[in-house]
Amino acid sequence: MVDFDYTDVQRMIRDTVRAFAEREIRPFLREWDEREVFPRNVFQKMAALGFLGVMVPEQYGGAGYGSSEFVIVIEELARVEPGIALSVAAHNSLCTAHIYRFGSEAQRERYVGPLARGEKLGAWALTEPEAGSDAGNLQTQAFWDGTAWVLRGTKNFTTHGTVGDVYVVMAVTDREKGRKGGLTAFIVERGTPGLIPGKRESKLGMRTSDTASVILDDCRVPPENVIGEVGQGFAQVLQVLEGGRVGIGALAVGIAQGAFEAALRYAQERRQFGRPIAEFQAIQFMLADMATQVEAARLLVHRAAWLRDQGRATPKESSMAKLFASEVAVRVADMAVQIFGGYGFVKDYPVEKYYRDAKLCTIGEGTSEIQRIVIARQALREIGFRLRAS
Repeated sequence: MVDFDYTDVQRMIRDTVRAFAEREIRPFLREWDEREVFPRNVFQKMAALGFLGVMVPEQYGGAGYGSSEFVIVIEELARVEPGIALSVAAHNSLCTAHIYRFGSEAQRERYVGPLARGEKLGAWALTEPEAGSDAGNLQTQAFWDGTAWVLRGTKNFTTHGTVGDVYVVMAVTDREKGRKGGLTAFIVERGTPGLIPGKRESKLGMRTSDTASVILDDCRVPPENVIGEVGQGFAQVLQVLEGGRVGIGALAVGIAQGAFEAALRYAQERRQFGRPIAEFQAIQFMLADMATQVEAARLLVHRAAWLRDQGRATPKESSMAKLFASEVAVRVADMAVQIFGGYGFVKDYPVEKYYRDAKLCTIGEGTSEIQRIVIARQALREIGFRLRAS
């Protein structure tokens, strides 16, 4: 693995996360995956190391790093346990980042600090049964009753839906204005009457990450819990997702790296026809493709993270990183299973889990198809092509 001219601090972060994952997570992988355990105690340990407030300034209890350090943390966690990496990514880049970036100073003091210190766990509720890729078609509504906003609707596929303490919830406040002026983001605390954690999903992969529906049954939210201004929610969502997609790209790189390393070791150990299978050209070609694609994906992710650290908007670069890395994770995990042969299909060996975990990366935070739309539209805009409004 190349260092990308990492700074001493970045190398320290990488080594710290890697040692932590090997010590505190890897010994329990099989048990947690089979039982769908959300290891809250591990999150408390990660909080003490700054993993839950990577990009939050120190004045709010965070580690004070940037996107470049964030992707290192996510990749190293995903190399061992992608489900935990997904939870850490969502906590950092969705819930916490949304409040920190667009919230008031009072909201930062009240919520960002506890989230960054790991005292609270964050959830971000956008997706609905009828609004996945079509994020502008939300049905959850918020009505002003003179003293509070009253939220009514259902969210699904919410990371930390049953274990979250602080929820950022998107709702329609003015349907006539459409998505560009009719959506608003609200902070809803666990225990608020009408906020009801729903069914926890039993998933193909990422089984250590809590994913559930969230029901809002006349949930009353005070006006001071509106993030930014009423009607700014959709614009906020688009910017939050830019950072979130870089995180998913890093998650995918970690999965691909873990699968590649497992295949590389196995190819040296497994003997057929009297010699290690690593000596066969068919295996070498797969290993070469895996190594090349992992490095290319990592470069795209780090480039997008670096641009964000320069204060640049990265709609195209984030989507490129997420699209390419997620599809690389699926391909590399597939090749790893092929190299393991029959053993790749059983749970005693690690690659079947990478294979299951990888697929979510092409779906969550915008499917591969949505990423291609974003990339194409940005490329066309850059040459002055006028797209029809949609």
